[in-house]
Amino acid sequence: MTKEKKKKSASREWVDALIFAVVAASLIRWLLLEPFTIPTASMEKSLLVGDFLFVSKMHYGTRVPRTILQVPLTHQKIWGTDLKSYSELIKLPYYRLPGFTSVKRDDVVVFNWPAEFEFPVDLKTNYIKRAVAIPGDIIEIRKSQLYINGEIGANPEEMQFSYDVLSNRTLTIDFFKEYGINQDSFYPFANNSGYMVFATEEMVSRLKSSPAVSSITKRLDLEDYGDPRVFPDGAYFGWNKDFYGPLEIPAKGWTIELTKDNIAKYAFTIEKYEGHESVTIQDNEILIDGQKVDTYTFRQDYYFMMGDNRHDSLDSRYWGFVPEDHIVGKAWFLWLSLDKHESMFNKIRWSRFFNAIN
Repeated sequence: MTKEKKKKSASREWVDALIFAVVAASLIRWLLLEPFTIPTASMEKSLLVGDFLFVSKMHYGTRVPRTILQVPLTHQKIWGTDLKSYSELIKLPYYRLPGFTSVKRDDVVVFNWPAEFEFPVDLKTNYIKRAVAIPGDIIEIRKSQLYINGEIGANPEEMQFSYDVLSNRTLTIDFFKEYGINQDSFYPFANNSGYMVFATEEMVSRLKSSPAVSSITKRLDLEDYGDPRVFPDGAYFGWNKDFYGPLEIPAKGWTIELTKDNIAKYAFTIEKYEGHESVTIQDNEILIDGQKVDTYTFRQDYYFMMGDNRHDSLDSRYWGFVPEDHIVGKAWFLWLSLDKHESMFNKIRWSRFFNAIN
């Protein structure tokens, strides 16, 4: 006689369904797609604050998790607390599954912020920027124009810079809104003579035709002014955000002579991202595991990331190269966009729904 199968209770069915949903969501998030929200204006106007997008893990190949002891569907902290959501008792080596493609120049990429050393690599904060230079490229910026390998680099259609806009009267939020400039993208001068404005070339062209605007000047750092905030050592090289380089992007297998200049350019990268037990920089020399080295061969590829809002983006110009093992995925398409300055149904930017990201 066949024993009748005991029917599950309603609570057991709910628990089973919840477990299945968590496992399925975790697998999708790891293998295929991960949602991402644009938190800052560093990519405007290409991507807007309040854009919701999907990041494809498939394009560049899914990373196998390195920090495997983690609460599902969390990142650094357990929701609503300051408690770590992970343990580093077990850490796996870096490995990436085969992908459809590799990171191409001008791809919009989500990656782990390299300079956040307090977290494991795969749990560092996610950033989104444009890969303006790939391994082996030589990057240079002259008077705010990007050059790659000696040729003018591609300029994103919605690229922004900062401008001094002088006016003969007070300009309102509604005035700037007519030109596509939101209230987080302009700031009045202390003497009320004008405004510092983040804008695209098209916006600037329209502003120039306004009788309320007396002049517009692009803000530029001075050539040969060495900004100490700029990577790798702006004060030493005389580089700043508008006059930068030339600087070659490290590629896996590339060997360099460790001259004084190359140590200034690449020692930080070798120390922080190349996986050595001990790296010491002293007296213009590099010691790896206690041994002085005169040449160095890079172990992985690196990328140079910049925001499309070129004067309002903390990017590779400030914190350096993005290692290949920090790449999360390709920004693929928008699925929602909300304007924080609007209310009710006006908050929804309907025209941005399901737009591909270029």
